[in-house]
Amino acid sequence: MTQGFSRDDVNSLKMQHAILVAQLEREKEGRECPIQICDRSAVDPIVYAVLTSNTAEEARIRRNFLVNSPMFQAALEVYRQSTFLLLAPIPEWLVDDGVRLIEKQNQYFGVFKTELQRLGINFRIIGQDMRSQEERVVWVLGLLRC
Repeated sequence: MTQGFSRDDVNSLKMQHAILVAQLEREKEGRECPIQICDRSAVDPIVYAVLTSNTAEEARIRRNFLVNSPMFQAALEVYRQSTFLLLAPIPEWLVDDGVRLIEKQNQYFGVFKTELQRLGINFRIIGQDMRSQEERVVWVLGLLRC
C-alpha cells in the first residue's frame, strides 16, 4: 500500500513508522514458509530514522520509538533467529528511485551494521568484491545448506 511519501518525507518519523508497520505486516504474511528472503526489513526504517536525525539525542529518541514498538519487539524475536544479508553499496549499481537517499549509502550501510549488532541480529556481509550475480546466488545457497 502506497501512502504517497517522497524523498521530501524521508526524515519524517511518520513515514518511517508507516514503513515499519507495512514491512512487518508483509513479513507476517510469509511466516508459514521456512525460508523468507526479503529485500527490506523493519530495521530499514530504524536506520533511516537515525540517519536523518539532526542530533544524536533526536536519533536516540526516534530509534527508541521505533525499536520499542510492540510490533517491532515481536519481530525482533524472529529476527534474532534469522541471518540477515547486508549488501555493501556498489555505487554504479545504485538507481535513484526518488525516495531513498542514494548519496548516503555508505553512511546507511554503517548505521545498518551498527543497528544489527545493537539489536543482536546475526548478519553476513556481501561485499563490493562480489559483483557477479551468479557468485552471490551460489554464496547465499551455500549459507542455506549450513
